[in-house]
Amino acid sequence: MPTRQVDVAILGAGTAGLSAYRAARMHTERVLLVDPGPLGTTCARVGCMPSKLLIAAADVAHEARHAARFGIAVSEVRVDGERVMARVKSERDRFVGFVLEGMRDIEPQHLLVGRARFTAPRVLQVEGPGPDVRIQAERIVIATGSRPDAPAAWRAALGERLIVNDDVFEWQTLPRSVAVVGSGVIGLELAQALHRLGVRVRLIGRSRFVGPLTDPALALVAARAFEAALPIEREAELIDVRRAGDEVLLHWRTSAGEQRERFDFLLAATGRRPNVDALGLEHSGLTLDSNGVPLHDTQSAQVAGVPVFIAGDATDERPLLHEAADAGHIAGDNAGRFPAVVRQRRRTPLAIVFSEPQIALAGQTHRELGAAGVAFATGRASFENQGRSRVIGRNVGALHVYAERKTRRLLGAEMVGPAAEHLGHLLAWSIGRGDTVDDVLAQPFYHPVIEEGLRTALRDLRGALDHDPPCDECRPGE
Repeated sequence: MPTRQVDVAILGAGTAGLSAYRAARMHTERVLLVDPGPLGTTCARVGCMPSKLLIAAADVAHEARHAARFGIAVSEVRVDGERVMARVKSERDRFVGFVLEGMRDIEPQHLLVGRARFTAPRVLQVEGPGPDVRIQAERIVIATGSRPDAPAAWRAALGERLIVNDDVFEWQTLPRSVAVVGSGVIGLELAQALHRLGVRVRLIGRSRFVGPLTDPALALVAARAFEAALPIEREAELIDVRRAGDEVLLHWRTSAGEQRERFDFLLAATGRRPNVDALGLEHSGLTLDSNGVPLHDTQSAQVAGVPVFIAGDATDERPLLHEAADAGHIAGDNAGRFPAVVRQRRRTPLAIVFSEPQIALAGQTHRELGAAGVAFATGRASFENQGRSRVIGRNVGALHVYAERKTRRLLGAEMVGPAAEHLGHLLAWSIGRGDTVDDVLAQPFYHPVIEEGLRTALRDLRGALDHDPPCDECRPGE
């Protein structure tokens, strides 16, 4: 078996891996990028881009059906499932093409197609289309991404009638009905999009809430908004999942009683699993957590003091493209400069859900502030009677903004409502700069815009900071 010796071996050519590769090359040319293929990032192939294409079609159909509220008569709305999916796949392939075009800058000797696994600390065996290759690497970056997870029992019972989100974007047309199990981000986005495109959908979740919000009061607002927007079963217990011919038969229980329903497919949106279980980590000498992921420092990406680094979805932490890119850069930079490892400041957390109403979380969440024991105040605003939101007919949801009582600095925000993708950015930038509530209120707010809802929340927050005395009730869980 031929052996290659490199300074840095990077496992995975997704967003994190490509970012790590570029950073490592700033320090050494003895870099090897290993990926089993197909090349192209999760975001472009089966993640953020194709899902947003499906959501865009769904939003157009929804607006057309509800044009009458503006006095606009639309005689018929007909969804052509084949054309919808053809556009999704065509545009998806364009985005993948852009990624592949960017990879042309990778030197041929720097890319090896195959599956890598550890055979000893810092020794890898790569099995690919060609002969197996042994890699001896001075440093290693694990950036192998993640994959959708679904219970094995469901796979055995349902066969091809069980799908994950990756499978949706290979459909030739839209199905008649889908049960979506899992009420997190992926389940919510896809369930609502399919529902708006005319597919009979039921979203089934174990949680009391829907989506990623952690502020209990706000999460309740969101749950009620989404219950009005699509069929949802919250706090549901699945009793039986079985196949009945070409259909899936689901049996579940909620506080309202038991229910059975048939669907063409069951879409499992039950989370993602880091792609580390096939890496032979038992031979790596690394210390693993309870999920089999190497223990590491999030600000240096280094694994327990050894010359191994981990980044992106493989860490099972923040499965977002911009986070993967940032973490990949940190991992690649430190792998390239090792042993002069640098702990780097991570950007302000920002997460967005492209549902309707949208959801955004910026900075520290309500749950994180509570767990840290931070004394904070909350400013609140509703979008129900907010001017611009009513003008455009999207007056649903609310915004909560959190600030530290002692310093008045903005710490975080959670919201469900219109234009959350934009408000979330504004808040994340302000939090990252260390702005106080007074700093942000000193900025201009045009009229009429949705951002005026943010001003309302900030004024409420200023009042809480000025007049409410610190007390136990104002601390975590306020």
